[in-house]
Amino acid sequence: MVNANPYQLSAERVVEFCKAAKLWTKGTHDLSLTQANRAKALAQKLNRFLPVAEGMSDGSLSFSPPVCHGEQGTGNGTVMMTRIEDGGEVFVHASDIQMLSDEAIEIILAWQPNAVIASGPPIYLPGLTLKKQERALHRTLQLAKEVDTLILDHHLMRSKKGEQWLDSLSSLSGHKAVCAADFMGRRRRLLEAERVLWYKKVPVPEGWHEAYARDELDTKPYQRFFDAQGF
Repeated sequence: MVNANPYQLSAERVVEFCKAAKLWTKGTHDLSLTQANRAKALAQKLNRFLPVAEGMSDGSLSFSPPVCHGEQGTGNGTVMMTRIEDGGEVFVHASDIQMLSDEAIEIILAWQPNAVIASGPPIYLPGLTLKKQERALHRTLQLAKEVDTLILDHHLMRSKKGEQWLDSLSSLSGHKAVCAADFMGRRRRLLEAERVLWYKKVPVPEGWHEAYARDELDTKPYQRFFDAQGF
């Protein structure tokens, strides 16, 4: 990101890597003004044109038309999904669809993937009513029954309720529905869902974030603590 904060990857660090790299990017016409400005700033920083790949195919890669970034009509813009085929296997990166779009699910099923990774629904948000959660579950079950492996993460694993939702989905579908940690054979570490608990156990002193931004501190003490906890 251009003008990245201390917790983000700065575009400055990848400029050299991107000079000759082939890029496939999402268009800016249906993004928010902030998102569109970020894309334009990135193109300027990289000093190159960012080709729009929506709805296009390039060898083993295929890209979806714009699909809803979560729920339709919320003003969150759209995202682009990617299909990758290799050796007869098909993998789909479905991005931040949150299982809240019928159109996105239809496109994925038409791609006939073996494995899919996507953002699960944001169960923690008050605006996601029980009815909307039921619709999200219906869509996800529809997808889970058609693929060998469905990996759901991002929004879904930000809460304990989301974790329970995932485990229930796996039982209902009878297929492999997992989070990213499960897929990698790693222990689940829901630090965001347990944020209040960990801030109590490992308090951050006043002024720490400002000092970190000035490169006066680093995260090594916290890394050592979590290493000792088996993380």
